[in-house]
Amino acid sequence: MVFKKKPDLDFLNQMGKDSMTGFLGIRYTGFGKDYLEAEMPVTTKTKQPFGLLHGGANVVLAESLGSVAALLCLEDDGTYPVGLDINANHLRGVREGKVCGRATPIHLGRTTQVWEIRITDPEGNLSCISRITMAILRK
Repeated sequence: MVFKKKPDLDFLNQMGKDSMTGFLGIRYTGFGKDYLEAEMPVTTKTKQPFGLLHGGANVVLAESLGSVAALLCLEDDGTYPVGLDINANHLRGVREGKVCGRATPIHLGRTTQVWEIRITDPEGNLSCISRITMAILRK
């Protein structure tokens, strides 16, 4: 397992309730030996004016997943992750339902981590693919 700490989904969801993730309705829903998952509803809060899921909302989902997954991979040694770079390719528009994201590690180094986040629509089609680089800093 890549995680040093077993994800507590209830804790993660409570932690984000008063932040951007809570505002957008992002909920952590699952994890495995090398992934963390979350979902986000497609509502007026997450859509752009033309009725499609906003690309920025996809990026919030991706960065949230990558950041939390990175944190779960760290020892309790005074280090913490911060986003250094993120990109996203929006491949398919989504108008309703929810999207599901899954973060998987590409690189887990001492000073950087790189995560891939795949976001799918309600039918399981890839709607966005993102990659985030996390800097690992010392307090």
